[in-house]
Amino acid sequence: MIREPEREQRPIPPAVQEAYGADDLGTKPIFAGGFINFGHWQAIDIGSGLSHEDRVRSQQDMYRHILNALPPTEQRRALEVGSGTGAGTALALQEYGFAQLTGLDIHPRQIERARQSNSRLLAERPEHLGFVEGAAESMPFDDEEFDFLYSVEAAQHFSDLTAFGRETARVLRPGGHAVIASFFTTDDTPGHAERLAELLDCYANGLDLAHPVTHVVDALARAGLTQTRATSIGPAVWQGWDRWINHVSGPDAWPRNFLRVHEEGILDYYVITATRPAD
Repeated sequence: MIREPEREQRPIPPAVQEAYGADDLGTKPIFAGGFINFGHWQAIDIGSGLSHEDRVRSQQDMYRHILNALPPTEQRRALEVGSGTGAGTALALQEYGFAQLTGLDIHPRQIERARQSNSRLLAERPEHLGFVEGAAESMPFDDEEFDFLYSVEAAQHFSDLTAFGRETARVLRPGGHAVIASFFTTDDTPGHAERLAELLDCYANGLDLAHPVTHVVDALARAGLTQTRATSIGPAVWQGWDRWINHVSGPDAWPRNFLRVHEEGILDYYVITATRPAD
């Protein structure tokens, strides 16, 4: 059963409110298939002509790569933080055998979309799947409610990493595991945020925040999680993402600067793992 105890309601950042409000990004050609992530392209031949099916698979494979970093998932309870339209949440439930899976998102329109697009699965398996509105920094769940927590390309939006780390540790049971994947700056060198804002609209308007990867890892460690580790998966992300942007938007599309800032050593894509110590 999904529980929603009274907790402080955090405001939705204005740029997040706008980006995920009226328009469903999951329907845009740059994403496709209801997913909203850059994709994990390792198993796809990006040297040949890319198809819609390739793009959808890249986003599915991002979820699979992250979920494969967890211990065995069968009959365990899990939380996806930043679940968006719920396409990845549904994939995780159907392919990984969770006993119960909850998708959490701060934007009410995304929760509505997740419930609509997964209405059949929710009707067939109401005890196994649910979507809840709430912030990563103030999760509406009881202590020690989940065996696993994972997040796919959402943490670049989180405004308070310390609060997110604390909440992650709180909702995990002893011995539970967390996996967070997204794009972060490679270090805290001054000027990274300014350079990203210069080249990428999503940093200029505040949708994405220039979090150093070390700050994400440190926030989890300060919360008491152990075995914290960040691993770059950039080689499986950046070239494929850039090829797809060129395919659907043309050579001058601004998102192609993601590859540029990666090549400048400013940004990379990471999978971060952590464990709550067993009592």
